[in-house]
Amino acid sequence: MYLSYLLVFNQEGGVNVKNYSVRQYGMFVIALVITAVFLFPIYWMITTSIKPIQDVFATPPMIFPETIQFDAYRKNIIEDQSILLYLKNSFIIAIGTSLLTLLLALPAAYAMARFKLKGSAVFLLILLVTQMIPGIMTAMPLFILFSKLDLLNSYAALIIGNTTLALPFAILIMRPFFLSVPKGLEDAAVIDGCNRFTAFVRVVLPLTKPTLLTVGTFSFLFAWGDLIFALTLATDEKIRPLTLGLTKFIGQYGTEWDGLMAVSTIAAAPIIILFIFLQKYIVSGITAGSEK
Repeated sequence: MYLSYLLVFNQEGGVNVKNYSVRQYGMFVIALVITAVFLFPIYWMITTSIKPIQDVFATPPMIFPETIQFDAYRKNIIEDQSILLYLKNSFIIAIGTSLLTLLLALPAAYAMARFKLKGSAVFLLILLVTQMIPGIMTAMPLFILFSKLDLLNSYAALIIGNTTLALPFAILIMRPFFLSVPKGLEDAAVIDGCNRFTAFVRVVLPLTKPTLLTVGTFSFLFAWGDLIFALTLATDEKIRPLTLGLTKFIGQYGTEWDGLMAVSTIAAAPIIILFIFLQKYIVSGITAGSEK
């Protein structure tokens, strides 16, 4: 960000370096260092996946790979089709969780923002408390419930389980946005002939695009990285997501690091791509209701 302020083209086509203070240069350097620290694990994961196995255990560690190969990707994508099955399951579960979360969070957040409901403050407190409860504490009750409903080893069980974690977050994010939307817009739509539902669909809902993308993205992320519910509610290999596929590389006598890092790179790629293309909407969605 600061780099754009440091270099400015003059009228003759040259480059002038502005006389910024030492503090601003220091902040820029600190920002670069922090960025490098956060990105280094991703770099190490990718480089480990393309190193020969002997280079993975080299001493001292090889920061820059001398030999690049893609045997781990070929082995785990082309030869071993189970990884592709895990990947498909993860997409089904994550997309299903996002859709179900949005379907339930929209009316709940809108009702809490527009209507004076008894006990709404207590309900908000409950939502905040549920964010502090570890997923492992809800996994066993859900296992007992789904076993009685014959839902174990199904996409529905994993989608519902992940929705229980994503839904409180979604309501807490969406409610402030609805509070920031002027109620007069809906009143004007009602005067023009809309009822309360059509006013919500035609007037309010189109304004919620950034918030919907934010909630949908984070719900997708929660489900994509889930391991607790996948380990508890799915014992069938045909239903298990990619997070459980990663555990197959960790054995009793060692870890297959090149394969583990290759599949981890594949697992991280959709999340990275999602945030690259939707970062503008995600940031605006998070800050949309900051006025209230």
